[in-house]
Amino acid sequence: MPDITPALLDIRDLEVSFGAVRALKGVSLRVDEGEVVALVGANGAGKSTTLRTISGLSRPRAGRIHFAGNTIGGQAPARIVRLGISHSPEGRRLFGGLTVADNLRLGACTRKDHEGVARDSERMFALFPILKERLGQLAGTLSGGEQQQLALARAMMAAPRLLLLDEPSLGVAPLLVRHIFDALGELKKQGMTMLLVEQNIALALELADRAYVMRTGKVVLSGSSAELTRDDRVAQAYLGAGE
Repeated sequence: MPDITPALLDIRDLEVSFGAVRALKGVSLRVDEGEVVALVGANGAGKSTTLRTISGLSRPRAGRIHFAGNTIGGQAPARIVRLGISHSPEGRRLFGGLTVADNLRLGACTRKDHEGVARDSERMFALFPILKERLGQLAGTLSGGEQQQLALARAMMAAPRLLLLDEPSLGVAPLLVRHIFDALGELKKQGMTMLLVEQNIALALELADRAYVMRTGKVVLSGSSAELTRDDRVAQAYLGAGE
């Protein structure tokens, strides 16, 4: 029987173009409250474009995006953040000339609940203890792994209902990758809803409840992580790239 419970995030027939290039060609997916969903596939499959369109950084040409009862396709990024979506982008996009503390404060800039901000700061320091040690250090002087931890913590400081994660393992040493995914696993236990783009398919499927496999701007396969781990077509989807 189909699931008729309203999804927290519901995307239908999403299309995005950059000039003559069709980056997304009718993408549909859903993310339920408390669920971790992965988008996997080769470089150029449209995964990052999907996240950027959800967060308002790219505009859809067609289709619809519903989040918590709101239509958000094409809305301004600031409004989408206020509705409860936080995006930790590929490449981290930190303010390198500002301190760790300043970057965290910027993550919480839309919030008025000062006690909640203080609690979430301590929660982030528990997940990423190195950030507490580096509070006064410029973000641009951190290692790649430390910067990724700061990017995740900054996104979480907005107190999102949905966390968008784009390649959290990119440019991070293997030991710190494991630490970052352990922290994401702890957030999952705490009920955080996440939509994850990750090239390391083993890590992605280990963390996620379900996954969508993308190829050349389309969803070509979906299912539970357990099902997709056993499906040879997942590996085949990595053989073709390009939009």
